[in-house]
Amino acid sequence: MTTGRYARWFAGLIDPERGTDSPPPKTLGAFFRWALTGAWGPILLATALFALGGLFEAVVMALLGQIVDATVAARVDFWSANSDLLVLSVLVLMVLRPVSFFLASSFQSIAVMPNLFGQVMTRLNRHTLGQSVSFFDDDFAGRIAQKQMQTANGIVSVVQETVNAISFASAAAVGMLVLTGFVDLGLTLVLAGWLAAYVLLLRFFLPRIRLRSAARAAARAQVTGQIVDTVTNIKTVKLFAHDAHEDRAALDSIARYRGRAVHWAELAVWFRFLLFLLAGLLPVGMVGYGLIRWDAGAVTSGELTAIGGMAIRLAQMTGWVSWTLMTIYADLGEVEDGMRTLSPDHALVDAPDARALVVREGAVAFRHVGFAYGRAVGGVQDLDLEVRPGEKIGIVGASGAGKSTLVALLLRLYDTEDGVIEIDGQDISRVTQASLRRQVAMVTQDTAMFNRSARDNILYGRPDASEEEMLAAAKKAEADAFIHELEDAHGRTGYDAHLGERGVKLSGGQRQRIALARAILKDAPILVLDEATSALDSEVEAAIQAALERVMQGKTVLAIAHRLSTIAQMDRIVVLDQGRIVETGTHEELLALGGIYAGLWAHQSGGFLGLEAAQ
Repeated sequence: MTTGRYARWFAGLIDPERGTDSPPPKTLGAFFRWALTGAWGPILLATALFALGGLFEAVVMALLGQIVDATVAARVDFWSANSDLLVLSVLVLMVLRPVSFFLASSFQSIAVMPNLFGQVMTRLNRHTLGQSVSFFDDDFAGRIAQKQMQTANGIVSVVQETVNAISFASAAAVGMLVLTGFVDLGLTLVLAGWLAAYVLLLRFFLPRIRLRSAARAAARAQVTGQIVDTVTNIKTVKLFAHDAHEDRAALDSIARYRGRAVHWAELAVWFRFLLFLLAGLLPVGMVGYGLIRWDAGAVTSGELTAIGGMAIRLAQMTGWVSWTLMTIYADLGEVEDGMRTLSPDHALVDAPDARALVVREGAVAFRHVGFAYGRAVGGVQDLDLEVRPGEKIGIVGASGAGKSTLVALLLRLYDTEDGVIEIDGQDISRVTQASLRRQVAMVTQDTAMFNRSARDNILYGRPDASEEEMLAAAKKAEADAFIHELEDAHGRTGYDAHLGERGVKLSGGQRQRIALARAILKDAPILVLDEATSALDSEVEAAIQAALERVMQGKTVLAIAHRLSTIAQMDRIVVLDQGRIVETGTHEELLALGGIYAGLWAHQSGGFLGLEAAQ
């Protein structure tokens, strides 16, 4: 798609990808300034040009009055006697006014509007991406996305309407006040009194509309969140035959939104009725007063015509401006609602002097680490564990023993409440989060896929990898064969086929093999496996285990497993119970100990039979 040179120039005045060094503020005015930084120049120019257009409204009315007066006093030489007035009128109507609107529209429609949405969304999304996992755990994914769109659209709408309608109408009103002052001071007082009544009406209704709009926006976002939550978990809905239950939940959310919407609309209807009533008073008052003054000889026929034109034009603008203001206040309510969700400070931040993590050997140390998710119990307590460079550690324990917490703390998804975690002697709270996570590859039990191609999902491990490296990783993960058989609804096949939202088109084992390929491609010095083969059948697991043994060579490995056969060959096995390390040793040493691990092994028939075979 090609655009003209002038359009490209205007479009380049704002960089929509420009960031900001500060987080979003908590107050509305400061939030707008944060969102609009970098775009003020074109916004102010557009505002000034639209204001100039509003002033032309008064100028046109003044010229009309002069032409009428000239016509009333016309003689046979009307055209030559009034040539200057006619040329000025043509110049204003055919050149100055259209050019000012063209430039104003160019700044607004080309420079500001297309770029501003991108700029605001970019800043909101970057801040949201920087939130800790707790932020996302506590909300609906759909609701967060809805709030971003709602807030960005609200800010763009407020700017657009303010630049366009408010600046234009305000300048027109000021220009007409000045014009009436030249005609008759009484007219100025009538218009000023009407404007004061208009402002009082706005001050009463608009804050109330803003509050009701915020409540309506919150209810609408809840509808979106409810529906997205249902669709995201549609298989669970079907398996439990809960279509009616989810329908009822959606209806309840929709009913709450309907109630909020009716509450808002009720106020809006009264507002518009009173505005139209007030708009009707303006021409009656101004023309009526003008007729009285005309009858007294204080106002000319042309001035009376200009007064009538101004009154009708302002009355017309009343409805337009008032509806615009109502829209602006409604948008402000939506921005405030979105701001409350999106502006919280990041719970996890890099230290001011944080450096990039440098991993030379891959030693991991947990020193008196405690973390209970802010509760009195749970998580891990006073945990000490040292993993030597290249050592393979298996981590086992009952559900809730603290295994996943241990891994989450290593990746600094949460900050420890007590103690420190070190990698090669570097406190992970003193290094950048990005550098830390680049040095750790992880395959989880709940493998997440993007609704992108199989190639893109694997390359997520290392986006700059070559096609050959990507294919080699897929083959090592035993994923190449089934990927070649993929085909999506759009006819894309193989590595180009899209996997569906969260990889729903794949089996659990297929998702984990792509996740393994991603981790293999990442080739990080520290490898974390959280039930990495739990969704695989025995035959595939055996193949994957062989691949994992090759991948684990030379890496420090922490592997969580409930299926103990997958970690029996680890260098060392750590047993957790109620957040503490209670046993540690090799598979054989722990069996001989006869403690928790031996009991877990005895309860797994595969492990028990394997032990008998070994004996």
